[in-house]
Amino acid sequence: MIGMARERRLAEIFVEVADSLVEDFDVIDLLHRLSARCLELLDVSAAGILLADAQGELQIIAASDEHARLLELFALQHDQGPCVECYRSGAARANIDLTGAEATDGWPRFAARARETGYVMTHAIPLRLRNRVVGALNLFQTTPRRLGDGDIALAQALADVATIAILQQRTLEQSHVENSQLENALTSRILVEQVKGVLAERWNTSVDEAFAVFRSYARARHLRLSELAARIIEGDFDTAAIPAPAPAPAPAPSEDPRG
Repeated sequence: MIGMARERRLAEIFVEVADSLVEDFDVIDLLHRLSARCLELLDVSAAGILLADAQGELQIIAASDEHARLLELFALQHDQGPCVECYRSGAARANIDLTGAEATDGWPRFAARARETGYVMTHAIPLRLRNRVVGALNLFQTTPRRLGDGDIALAQALADVATIAILQQRTLEQSHVENSQLENALTSRILVEQVKGVLAERWNTSVDEAFAVFRSYARARHLRLSELAARIIEGDFDTAAIPAPAPAPAPAPSEDPRG
């Protein structure tokens, strides 16, 4: 995206986010949308958002696709990677060459797994408001194109919006309320992940496609993702009511060159 078109789209996205920040909004859906917007605005391949729980332990809260989610999970399991480092230091790291030994010296296992996934460059942006850091945004690229200062500033702005969405300014000084919000967001994420797996298995489709259909169904009926997920897990909602994704079209038969 370039020029005026990008500026117009950026304004639309921030209006979209502002309209979402109402009482009792769906933070899981909002953060997944922000992950997708990072791909659109920054021309990166994938994005993931990690959030610290009440004990300061990072958890996956949203990702643009399943590949990014699994890579972030690998980082958490091995306690290494740019996002983990970014959260602890509170400092952004941009244009990290995942193919260079020097750049990835602190987390070689993560770098190797990232390369296996197809990523060659990454960026880690803190989720912060003033001096508070509550998580990190990780961006991945399958090409070695460097992000400029303007792109990094925009990524930080999107991360700041995510932070405000999670904490909400009116409760920043009420630690018990803040911790409750963080725990609720993380609990909701777990329910949604469970339902993604259930639907993917039921429909024999990918987790990403199952989530897209589940999310579309919930949004069309103004249902919170976490509430619908909880009903499905508890057996109070028949998933047959959610239309299964259409099967992929079969490839057209190739013509016999012999006629």
